[in-house]
Amino acid sequence: MSLHTNLHPVLKGPDNLPRKVETKLLQGPILHRPALGEVSNRGVSLRGPKAPLKPLEVSKRRPILTKPAKPRKSLQGVPRVCGKENGRQAVANVEKAEEQMDVEEVATVEELSIAFSTQCLDVEDIDADDGENPQLVSEYVNEIYKYMRELEARSRVRPRYLEGQLVTGKMRTILTDWLVQVHLRFMLLQETLYLTVAIIDRYLQTERTVSRNKLQLVGVTAMFIASKYEEMYCPEIGDFAYITDKVYTKMEIRKMEVHILTKLDFNVSYPLPLHFLRRNSKAGSVDAAQHTLAKYLMELCLPEYCMCHYMPSIIAGAALCLSLKLLDGSPWTDTLMYYSCYTEEQLMPVMCKMAAIVVKSTTTKQQAVRQKYKAIKQMKISDIPQLQSATLKKLAEKTTLT
Repeated sequence: MSLHTNLHPVLKGPDNLPRKVETKLLQGPILHRPALGEVSNRGVSLRGPKAPLKPLEVSKRRPILTKPAKPRKSLQGVPRVCGKENGRQAVANVEKAEEQMDVEEVATVEELSIAFSTQCLDVEDIDADDGENPQLVSEYVNEIYKYMRELEARSRVRPRYLEGQLVTGKMRTILTDWLVQVHLRFMLLQETLYLTVAIIDRYLQTERTVSRNKLQLVGVTAMFIASKYEEMYCPEIGDFAYITDKVYTKMEIRKMEVHILTKLDFNVSYPLPLHFLRRNSKAGSVDAAQHTLAKYLMELCLPEYCMCHYMPSIIAGAALCLSLKLLDGSPWTDTLMYYSCYTEEQLMPVMCKMAAIVVKSTTTKQQAVRQKYKAIKQMKISDIPQLQSATLKKLAEKTTLT
């Protein structure tokens, strides 16, 4: 005997008798496909058209719930409440939050408009005539300086990084003033001096256990490393041992060199204020006196502990802006603002500190930088009467060197 299994359920009517069920086949559109199929970008539905619903079935359908539109931003701080009064309060909070987001969006649009307003400035292309000189790399010089600004942001010195150490800011000032004399004695490049101070600051903020009797060893070793990096003919290690009156031996300098480079991960490629000053001076078409005065202002900042945390680009911009203001009152033009990436308002706090340093330099014990710029080679720029003007003193009164 064979068993017949019916997979289809039997539908019964109201009188509990089986009733007939009409089955309709819904056939989709007839497609004329070639041998390899339909070759087109048109999407074809695999299901046929929907059967029309009867009025009774339409009335019994469940209502379609539409998803609410997602807000543009997440509404934080709006509590979920129930009830009429609480619901009204929630709606009021939502409307208030949306108004706040609209205000923030308007502010963002205004910031973007300010950022892109440089296209409307009167900016001169200072690299237009440098295409024939391959050493000036006019094709990608702007990208180079953009990378240097990113690099200086990654390798910044922390403000007041000597707090809690045996070495103080006054000791750093004395060491830097002595290194200026050593740099002048060895007739090294300007970049070597700036790189020396940069290495010292970054090492001291990493190694916090340097004793006072090792600070001079750190200074000469940093200059030894900077000379290897910048100079074509580096002084011998014996010269640096001799300049310390043979307090430290050549072996101690070598050991300290390895220790400093290890702490710095062998990274001594830092952007310097001189790099940005040369670019700014080209953008401003300044003369020799304005450029030399800006260098003097920057070098006066090297021994100052309160200035070591400022980025090199803002030091260079403030020095040139103050130099132009003191010598002939030249404005900070759109071209200078574009290539330096700073407005005069952004540079003003640093300019005031520089003015205070100039006023202080006439009475301080550390006179190496002033004596250096009294030479004819430096145009005797430290003795010009503009450094005693009322404009400089007025700027110096707006800040303190703390």
